[in-house]
Amino acid sequence: MGFGSPIHWIILLVVVLVIFGTAKLRNIGSDLGSAVKGFRDGMKEGDKAADAQAPAQQVSGQTIDAEVKEKTKS
Repeated sequence: MGFGSPIHWIILLVVVLVIFGTAKLRNIGSDLGSAVKGFRDGMKEGDKAADAQAPAQQVSGQTIDAEVKEKTKS
């Protein structure tokens, strides 16, 4: 029997409930949920700010061809 058996999960859940209590677990869950929501909102605002700051430049279609040569010491 590995750690994936249902009886192990039930025992673990009971131990966590005894140690932390339901009120503390509820608070942890709501705090975690609001943190995830805040993170998502921040990502959306970051995307909007990046779009607003992006310069509207047109590419002229010209290609610059160059060759890089290594400089040798004499």
